[in-house]
Amino acid sequence: MHVAVVGGGIVGTASAYELAARGADVTLFERGSLGAGSTDRALGGIRAQFSTRVNVALSIASIAVWDDFEERFGVDIDRRRTGYLFLTRDDDTADAFADQVAMQHEHGVPSRLVDLEEAAEVCSGLRPEEFVAGTYCPADSFADPHLALQGYARAARDEGVDIRTNTPVAGLDPRESGVRVRLAGRGDAATPLTVDAAVNAAGAWAPRLAEAAGYDLPIVPHRRQTAVVEPERPVPESDPLVIDADTTAHFRPERDGRALVGGHFAETDPVVSDPDRFSETPDTDWAVEAVERVGDLADYFGPESRLAGGWAGLYAVTPDHHAIVEESVPGVVTAAGFSGHGFQHAPATAKVVSELVLDGEASTVDVSGLDSGRFDRGDERVERNVA
Repeated sequence: MHVAVVGGGIVGTASAYELAARGADVTLFERGSLGAGSTDRALGGIRAQFSTRVNVALSIASIAVWDDFEERFGVDIDRRRTGYLFLTRDDDTADAFADQVAMQHEHGVPSRLVDLEEAAEVCSGLRPEEFVAGTYCPADSFADPHLALQGYARAARDEGVDIRTNTPVAGLDPRESGVRVRLAGRGDAATPLTVDAAVNAAGAWAPRLAEAAGYDLPIVPHRRQTAVVEPERPVPESDPLVIDADTTAHFRPERDGRALVGGHFAETDPVVSDPDRFSETPDTDWAVEAVERVGDLADYFGPESRLAGGWAGLYAVTPDHHAIVEESVPGVVTAAGFSGHGFQHAPATAKVVSELVLDGEASTVDVSGLDSGRFDRGDERVERNVA
């Protein structure tokens, strides 16, 4: 079977690898360089502290791959297992934390509720008086998305995947005899390719590809920003990734005492109308507010903190903050709309994609509830642990 994968981020590249490892003839198309869309701008979090069962299941199946990644792919992804710490000032959110931890325990996740004294032990700079409750999972971690992508790309090439960078796809045309892949460009570079099946893993660009293939995806791109900060007091590398669940403000340690700081604080969240054109540089006003917000979280940050850089990228967001993973039309499988957790769920998603393409159904994780029809059905499951 010949399969075209559109999208050279980690979801597409991992899917190409899994398909090829199972014997498929795979061609991967990426409009720019591998990872240039969102993967290289990801924060690199790997966690199981989600609020819905399907996301916890995707995490568990993915973590099994992340745990063996260096041995399996020969690449050290600079993974640091310092945990995630979620915090809240709101009693209702604290009750939701308790329900989430109970559900996570059913899946074997070693998360736990923490009182404010224990939270301060986990993060020495924490301002515990700000909060009423927290959850912590020591097994949560973060890694380098670029290194992980390179590991998958090398493995994919070793399995025979034809990776074509700087090769934008103009459209997919499902037909009875397969799927016609229309390429942008001129001359031989634009010669269409007919394959047996195609995968839409184009992230923020996935709705364009879907429209060309005759279906709709309720995915919209939103701009998210990260600042590299030199705090007043160095952030220990042993600190977890800390998230204020009420404001989305978050930080994690970087090397040499620095921190990566993020969060979305505007009252409105305008859609990026053209994912080809958006500012990749953080807004100064946002960065100043982000440092102030994490200053409410921990005493590392104060007026003398300095901005040392940063970047902006795109989240491909769905209304319920869950991915869309399905066979959308005959011959075309979609894996997009991860709403910020595509990197960490890529290993499990890639296996599911290979199963949908080659077996007709998923077995690694039950993703039947991640079909796009859920929005018409009025499913009310919403992932709440997002930042």
